[in-house]
Amino acid sequence: MNRMRSIWKGSIAFGLVNVPVKVYSATETHDIRFHQVHAKDGGRIKYDRVCSECGKSVQFADIDKAYDSPDGERVILTDEDFDKLPSAEKHEIPVLEFVPTEQIDPILYDKSYFLEPDSSSPKAYVLLRQTLLDTERTALVHFTLRQKTRLAALRVRDNTLVIQTLLWPDEVRAAEFPSLDDAPDARPQEVKMATSLVESMSADFDPTEYTDDYQIELRKLIDDTIENGGEKVVRVEDETSSDGEDAEVVDLVAALQRSVEAAGKNAKAAHSSSNTKTATNKDGSEKKTPRKKTAAKKAPDKEAVPAKQTAADKSSKSTPTRKGA
Repeated sequence: MNRMRSIWKGSIAFGLVNVPVKVYSATETHDIRFHQVHAKDGGRIKYDRVCSECGKSVQFADIDKAYDSPDGERVILTDEDFDKLPSAEKHEIPVLEFVPTEQIDPILYDKSYFLEPDSSSPKAYVLLRQTLLDTERTALVHFTLRQKTRLAALRVRDNTLVIQTLLWPDEVRAAEFPSLDDAPDARPQEVKMATSLVESMSADFDPTEYTDDYQIELRKLIDDTIENGGEKVVRVEDETSSDGEDAEVVDLVAALQRSVEAAGKNAKAAHSSSNTKTATNKDGSEKKTPRKKTAAKKAPDKEAVPAKQTAADKSSKSTPTRKGA
């Protein structure tokens, strides 16, 4: 089993207790990824960023974000504009409040992350974990990842703290279906028969009993095709040095690449225009003075007696995402 790599380091601000943690992605996809190719010769399709006005190719460093209003006005925003917006402390997860777990609608859950203690002593981590278990509540927190702050739920799963980002309420669509307004009620005999069927099919949930048959058969199809050879199998050389980007490139990769290139150009310009030493980060970008924090105060590794909370339903089960055919 490969060791997971942390994607974020910081601390949870739990009253007067500071809980240093490392964050790991808790899930991964097993879907097989495909590339777009030319059907004639199997060559990879590349993605070229072309301006619709001048018709020229545009580099990542020369790309800005824009918003098109309903009235047809395009607003172009630069990195400097986004820097002026309020942002949460990037290396702190402030606890906002503790709520009964059953009050969080599962439809709000988004991405899940594991938290690992990041200090010589996990005492503060264990304290927070035990507090959540004893109070039978879930902590609502602010979690900033990749320059985006989300509301998130902090809970305990298998003796480990887990953060699950939540959708904002206005990101959940209203279920308004007129066809249900005048729907007739189920008759008692129908309910009785349906209930009997449910009871005959009832069992404890075991996710290992379900498999993704589509991916299994797809993998078998690919392996059989490679084994049999033929015109569907093309031997290719390393294409990492080819011009252009893969057609499947996503906005996140583009944004990250642009940030790296912009940071390199800024560092080079600063070095050539001044002999004054400037503190820099490991990636060469200039360090910025941190903003004043508006979240809860934190103190290094001090224990605080957690406030008593009202007991609530403890169970928080995830729903299965896929069921075998």
